[in-house]
Amino acid sequence: MKKMWSPWRTNYIDNLIHKADTEECIFCGFSKLKEEDPKNLLIDKGEKTFTVLNLYPYNNGHLMVVPYRHTSDFADLSDEENLEIMNKLQLAKKALQQMAKPEGFNLGANIGKISGAGIANHIHFHIVPRWNGDTNFMPVLGDVKVISQDLLETKQRLLAAYKELK
Repeated sequence: MKKMWSPWRTNYIDNLIHKADTEECIFCGFSKLKEEDPKNLLIDKGEKTFTVLNLYPYNNGHLMVVPYRHTSDFADLSDEENLEIMNKLQLAKKALQQMAKPEGFNLGANIGKISGAGIANHIHFHIVPRWNGDTNFMPVLGDVKVISQDLLETKQRLLAAYKELK
């Protein structure tokens, strides 16, 4: 079996674990934000969920769909939350396809700290666009992941795609 190492995630996860004990949940404050505000990474707000760019993306356009309700347990999600999560993930895929034309996607959730969840106390679902050759030597040798586009520029392009798709 081949193994892929991602040592850059250790500092990120460790910082979030220590912050989780002392600070308010980072996701719970998003209900007060507006998509139009150029200073935040919020892309879309629904009745039960919101979609936000990941501040520490694996790839350009890495989005997360998050229920407003604070829960870490996947089994606690209501039917309405589940339906909206799936609908918002589909919308995210369409917007990313339109904006960046990826060749594939990773879709999923890390449930619990042991699974790699950086924010384990509030469940969220990732959609990561992928391209052939998007992994390279930089993370392994340089301990850095190269993201080719500024997050706020990505946000503006995604907002345009979302507006067109709604």
